[in-house]
Amino acid sequence: MSPLQKIIRFLFHLAIYLAIGSLILTGLLRVGILLFGRPKTFIAHESPDAPVALVLGAGLNRDGSPGVVLQDRVRTAVDLYFAGSVEKILMSGDNSSVYYDEPGAMKAYALLLGVPESDIVLDFAGRRTYDSCYRARAIFGLEKVVIVTQSFHLPRSLFLCNALGIEATGVTADDAHYRLSSYTFWWVREILASAKAYWDVFFNHPQPLLGPPEPIFPD
Repeated sequence: MSPLQKIIRFLFHLAIYLAIGSLILTGLLRVGILLFGRPKTFIAHESPDAPVALVLGAGLNRDGSPGVVLQDRVRTAVDLYFAGSVEKILMSGDNSSVYYDEPGAMKAYALLLGVPESDIVLDFAGRRTYDSCYRARAIFGLEKVVIVTQSFHLPRSLFLCNALGIEATGVTADDAHYRLSSYTFWWVREILASAKAYWDVFFNHPQPLLGPPEPIFPD
């Protein structure tokens, strides 16, 4: 075997070992987030009280109405509100263009379900889960929330909010019969997203779009 062939063989084996190591590390990071979130996760009627329910954005239908995933999140938060578990609902999502307004769609749906407009707060710059958690503390002055989202998304959301200085518990919003293919994709996607969450919290420290404080409870 020539020296060049030996080098190529070494690099090939090294690439394989690095790929396997990366997969193992990524999986372990996801497991860590799952273990972190498990004791902080509740179903709606067992949720600890909190001043605010933080509803995280998800996809919209073509007509701008909430998709089924987002409807489940809003409906679960509304249940918490009428059960007296929360006082306000903070709806955080993407409004990066005039044609895509997650917070506005969430608000419209919550109003249809009977929530008074005075108890709905909108965050139009929650483009990522990290941004929503960061802004909940930095802009809206929150120190304690209950996060409302699906079970595949909740562990990472809990990790991020707690890492960014918010005492957060979570309530799952898995009410609909999702397609198995979609649900499997979401769970797989969260493996990489969990690794990104570690990177953002411990190394990257990105700062989302900010602005003047808008405390939900000024006193």
